[in-house]
Amino acid sequence: MSQHLIRSARSDREAAAERPNTHDERTSASGGRSLAAMRGLPRVLTGLLALTALTAGCSAAATSDAPAGGAASSAAGASADHGLSRVLLLGDSVAVGQALPMADAFAASGVEFESIASEGGGNVVGPFAEEQWAELPGEIAAAEPAVVIYQITTYDWGTEEEQRTGYERLLSTVAETGADLVFVTMPPIEPDDFYRPHMSELARTADVARAVAEDSDGRAHFLDAGAVWGDTYQRTRDGRADRSTDGIHTCPQGAARFTDWLLTELAGRYPGFGPAPAEQWANTGWSADEHYNGC
Repeated sequence: MSQHLIRSARSDREAAAERPNTHDERTSASGGRSLAAMRGLPRVLTGLLALTALTAGCSAAATSDAPAGGAASSAAGASADHGLSRVLLLGDSVAVGQALPMADAFAASGVEFESIASEGGGNVVGPFAEEQWAELPGEIAAAEPAVVIYQITTYDWGTEEEQRTGYERLLSTVAETGADLVFVTMPPIEPDDFYRPHMSELARTADVARAVAEDSDGRAHFLDAGAVWGDTYQRTRDGRADRSTDGIHTCPQGAARFTDWLLTELAGRYPGFGPAPAEQWANTGWSADEHYNGC
């Protein structure tokens, strides 16, 4: 896939130097993926296609390298006409993993996509949020998005008032560019000692974000990804790895399921946007990215 579409707001080295990166520590402890696991990824994604019936007539042979040019061009025109011409993703390292299939899925659907999700951060409230805010408004404006998606991060700690202030600040920043804001809930995590003291704060984020969206006069939407993940961390689904052993991140299957769900939800809010069938993006190579550990 085109790696220039996936960029971090800050490098792994910078993030590690600034804060304890529990995500990376737990991932490293789980060990890297074996060559056998890497070779099995296309089979996993093919299984996903058959399992969720993402496309009519999908089969185990669905291994398209790229969407057909004509289909992509047609989708591009439709998406541009209906307010979904360019999507910008914000979030933490969980969103970094989600961005990999999203880039190919949006491209296959004729939508420009950029991610500034950040390893070890990406939050608009909580620890180091002010540092993020020093650059975020300029980054959002430079991207010239039609829609900004903020996946709530595992660092969105704070009081209810602090969380609401952070989310309202994001809404105002996005609205100044003329874009829509979409809040998406984070996957449930299996907390370690780093996260355990903040679980009640994270549990509140969905309600706070929903309230901000409801009070936004249509400038923001709220999507509950519970339909994808359920209420608790679940390592496997249908016999395949769905979430990383680190208890935080997603595996390729989970990221693909989330992507398919998200594009379907956006299609419901932006009439005329037609998500590309999963056979055009699920097995295009992104699943072999080194981001996916513990899978």
